Amino acid sequence: METTVNRILVIEDDPHIAEGIELNLTLQNYEVKVARNGFDGLEAWKQWCPNLIVLDLMLPGIDGMQILKNIRLEDERLPILILSAKGDPSDKIDGLVEKVDDYMTKPFNLEEFLLRIKRLLTRDQWQQEQGESFDADSNKPKPYIFGENRVDFSSGEAQCQAGTIQLTEQEIKLLKLFIVNRGKTLSRSRLLEIGWGYSKGTSTRTVDNYIVRLRRYFEENPKKPKYFKSQRSLGYLFDHKP
Repeated sequence: METTVNRILVIEDDPHIAEGIELNLTLQNYEVKVARNGFDGLEAWKQWCPNLIVLDLMLPGIDGMQILKNIRLEDERLPILILSAKGDPSDKIDGLVEKVDDYMTKPFNLEEFLLRIKRLLTRDQWQQEQGESFDADSNKPKPYIFGENRVDFSSGEAQCQAGTIQLTEQEIKLLKLFIVNRGKTLSRSRLLEIGWGYSKGTSTRTVDNYIVRLRRYFEENPKKPKYFKSQRSLGYLFDHKP
């Protein structure tokens, strides 16, 4: 019988730490891939589909917290362990708010690190097995309602000013990003980083065009938006209090 090998993605820019982690995880019979910056890390997550991610926070390109936010917009179950030199309680709280599964500070104890990896993978496998025993409908997220609009994220269907529409994957991701950050102004560059996974090579018009779409779907008067508001010279803000 073949045994499934767990894939672990290590997003770490320090070559010595990355090599040490890769070696020790490989000795534990895991399949390991290392990404040295935030852009490569996001690309590897999308293309390689790991079972767990070890994530540094201070990375070139896109920092670890933005990577965490990006992943959680699409996958809330993937085990993620932050391994960072940033050990302040506020940093750990920020990680927990963004639904990180575990947090370790550098320098770290290797044996403890390996045990935490094993625990996260075992827990995830157990949750998947248990999930198969329940009605899938019982785990569906509740529709998000604002004004006369109703969005079902499990199906991607929205009932809104424009009628019943099927949102695209990117529209869903951007809408989730606004909902998570409701009441906060998001700059175009930040929207590109989190919503698209990169900040270079993409025109800010990309963001503006998607905002036009969201307004057309959800605003009673797109020219006088109630929810998706422009903040002059700053970016955009989703104005809704649940």
